[in-house]
Amino acid sequence: QVQLVESGGGLVQAGDSLRLSCAASGRTFSSYTMGWFRQAPGKEREFVAAIRWSVASTYYADSVKGRFTISRDNAKNTLYLQMNSLKPEDTAVYYCAADPIWSAVVTGPDTVRYWGQGTQVTVSL
Repeated sequence: QVQLVESGGGLVQAGDSLRLSCAASGRTFSSYTMGWFRQAPGKEREFVAAIRWSVASTYYADSVKGRFTISRDNAKNTLYLQMNSLKPEDTAVYYCAADPIWSAVVTGPDTVRYWGQGTQVTVSL
């Protein structure tokens, strides 16, 4: 069992940066694939980024590649998403996700086992 709590969302201007955090509880955190998804109003939840338990492998949606960086600190049971050069189209609720299986996260959201409650990110012009 993994429980996830996001933080760090807020209102920023286009071009600004923001870092999201996801605090995880559960003894198996370090062995899980972790990821970030987002859901804009009226749209389906979409994949943003994923990272393997070993931190050696990461994967990004094309829309955020080069601007967002996913990382994790297994000692602190915390997942991060550094978001740079934010755009208004990045406005969404961002969700932390976890699953024992890599493919379940990168092909999600329907296949993901654990979710956080979400944190709002709003990017204004």
